[in-house]
Parts: sequence; C-alpha cells; structure tokens
Amino acid sequence: MEAKKNTISILMLPWLAHGHISPFLELAKKLTNRNFHIYLCSTPINLSSIKKNVTKKYSQSIELVELHLPSLPNLPPHYHTTNGLPPYLMNTLKKAFEIASPNFSKILQTLNPDLVIYDFNQPWAAEFASSMNIPAIQFLTFSAAIVALLALHVMFDKSGEKFPFPEIYLREHEMLQIKKSLEESKDENYKDPFNDALRLSRDIVLVKTSRDFEGKYIDYLSKLVSKKIVPVGSLVQDSIDQDHDHREIIMQWLDKKEKSSTIFASFGSEYFLSKEEMHEVAQGLELSKVNFIWVIRFPQGEKYSIQDVLPQGFLERVGERGMVLKKWAPQAAILQHKSIGGFVSHCGWSSVMESMKFGVPIIAMPMHIDQPMNARIVEYIGMGVEALRDENGKLQSEEIAKVIREVVIEENGESVRKKTKELSEKMNMKRDEEIDGVVEELVALCNNK
Repeated sequence: MEAKKNTISILMLPWLAHGHISPFLELAKKLTNRNFHIYLCSTPINLSSIKKNVTKKYSQSIELVELHLPSLPNLPPHYHTTNGLPPYLMNTLKKAFEIASPNFSKILQTLNPDLVIYDFNQPWAAEFASSMNIPAIQFLTFSAAIVALLALHVMFDKSGEKFPFPEIYLREHEMLQIKKSLEESKDENYKDPFNDALRLSRDIVLVKTSRDFEGKYIDYLSKLVSKKIVPVGSLVQDSIDQDHDHREIIMQWLDKKEKSSTIFASFGSEYFLSKEEMHEVAQGLELSKVNFIWVIRFPQGEKYSIQDVLPQGFLERVGERGMVLKKWAPQAAILQHKSIGGFVSHCGWSSVMESMKFGVPIIAMPMHIDQPMNARIVEYIGMGVEALRDENGKLQSEEIAKVIREVVIEENGESVRKKTKELSEKMNMKRDEEIDGVVEELVALCNNK
C-alpha cells in the first residue's frame, strides 16, 4: 500500500454505520480529485458493501483497509456493522470497536499517513496518531447545531449556559432517550468519548453541513470548542453509484405517476419500526390517498414477510397507488425522480442532505438520537413539516396523513415546496466550493506538523 509521491496520504476511520461510511467515502472521492491518497479503514462486512462504489476512476487513489474486530459472543463478523444490527447488540458492537483499537494502531504504523480523519466516538484514534506525531482531525456527519446542543449542553452541562437557539429543542421523551444513549456510550477508558474526541481534534473540526443554512450554528460551535469548524458540504452519493435488483421496475412504476404526486417513505438503516408503528404509518399512507413507495426493514436474522407486519388487506386496498419494498431501495435515484413530491423521513442527517440536494420537501418523522433535532432544523429552515406524536411519543396515523397532504398537495404547503426548491438550487450552484476550503485547511495542517 504505497501512496503516490507528492500526494498527501490520509487514513480515514468512520464509525461502523452506513450514514457515516458513505459521507467519509464521498469526502474521499472529492479529495482524491485534488491530489490526496486515501486509505479508508473499516470492517470487512462494511468494505464489501462499498467496494462497488470505488469505481475504476478511484481504484488507484482510494484503498480499502480491513479493520478486524474481535469475535465476541453474539457478534459474528456479519454483525460488524450497524446495518441490520439487532438493537440489543449495538453496545456490544461499540465495545468490540474499541477493543479493536490496537489493530488500528498497527495499521497506522504500517501506513504512516500524513493525516488521520476520525469519527465522533474515537478519541483513541487521535491519541494513537498523536503518539506518532501525525495530525488527527475529527469529521462529524451530524449538523453543527446538534453537535453544539448535544455534546456541549445536554451531555456536558456547559456551566449552565442557555442554548441560544430556541428553534432547536428536545421534547421530554426525546431527552430521556438521548440521555440513556449517552450514558451507555461511556466506558472505563473514556467517561465522555464524544467530548474527548472533539477536544483531541487538531485545530479544526470538519462537519457535514453548509454555511448557507447553518452559518450561525457553525460560528457558535466554533466559539464553544475553540476550534475552526470547517463545513464540507452535503456529500450526497451519486445515484449512478446506487445499484439495486429492482431499480428498473421501481423507475418504471414511478414513470407512470404524475409529477410531484408520490412520496418516498424510509426510516434509515439502523431504526426498525415496531409492528404498532408500522400499522400507524400504513394507515397514515392509506388515509393520505397519495401515491407512495415505502421501504420496510427488519433486523438481520428476523424472518418476517411484509404481509406479516402490515394491517390486513392493506396492500389490496392501496393497489397500484403504493409500492412496498423490503430492506433497501436506491434512495438517491428515487428522490430525484420527477414524480416524487415528498419524503417521509426519519431525518437522519444524510437523508436531510439528499432531500435538500434533490429539492424534495420532508414529512419529518424522527425516531431517535439526533433525528428529532434535525427535524426541528428542517422545519425552521422551511423545507418540511413534522408529523407530531401524541403526548406519550406515539405515532398518529391521522397526523401522518394530514402532513403528507399538506406537504405534497394542499395550498398551505406551497411555501414549503417553494423553499425546498430554493435551497436545492443554492446547494447545487455551490458545487465544490466548500471542498476547496477543506483542502486548504488539510494542506496547511500537514505542512505544519
């Protein structure tokens, strides 16, 4: 593994989730076009899923490096990814990832890169790099607003200082869920792994966002952490990179629908709806009377069929108006189809970026972690409406139907549709301006090490 001479070599270590690996790979592609050589390090199961996206164009400049995790009880190698991971094994995976840190240290010594780019929960990666006099910087795939609120106000109680942006907030059931998740992330080596990883980033922190809609949050976060926050843009994967067995059938089905008449519903690769939640979503889709494509996912190893989990007679009642897919769909290709007029989304940050890039308004149905706050941003910047839950945090089918119709069809959703198009045009005009700024910062870091 020999990087070309006169290039800067970077070792990247994303967290083991598709929503992290995909933006790291897209950043790698942007950087290789500017004379960088990238080593992208992850588990074999994750690397096998992205190999096809490292096309011939990038085969000499992006090298995939395997990180082997220990075999722990209940965690065989096909579970060394969050994709399809049963939720009860998430903490086991996090533990295995940290136990594998000496393996990462060996990789670092072998490759001896000019720079390390690591993710939100890996202070050990920065420490290993520092011990070898290699600069290491953090790349966060969350919004700047969420990093400021979560990491510095919820998690670390920043001296009682009030968060100055009231549009970004958490409801009580969301706050309890996040506190539980943050508590579980602590271990004997790092009491505050997120904060430690942030603190150890050398001079700058890369964030997957844009000044166009997060300028004030970027400036606030920079002040809080005393580091320069460098936005890298949306890093949306090209739809031509997304292969799918049924892609042609899906596109043909969409071709028959009128412009902006159809919604796409998907809740990401890490959250699995309960049967009760699936019934509420199904009833909401049915009541809306709007065309839809809905992707339903189950944890690996669970042998459900779609018919097992949907209300009786649902598929027959919706008929040609709906298409239900199991496991996965070519999301970027679907979102940019002319018949798509709305995205029923969990508001994972990558999905928000895709929706913005392709000009598709969001029907926000956040599920956990940063998603509720992303949904608040979506509403605040005017590109979507949240389908509110009841006082116990339960989904409501009538509310889902009402918001779908508002965003896609009704007159009172016109401002959302218009604003989403404006944001899309602005984002697509900028192209790679942010990447130019990133390149400048990375070159300066490597020259000054």
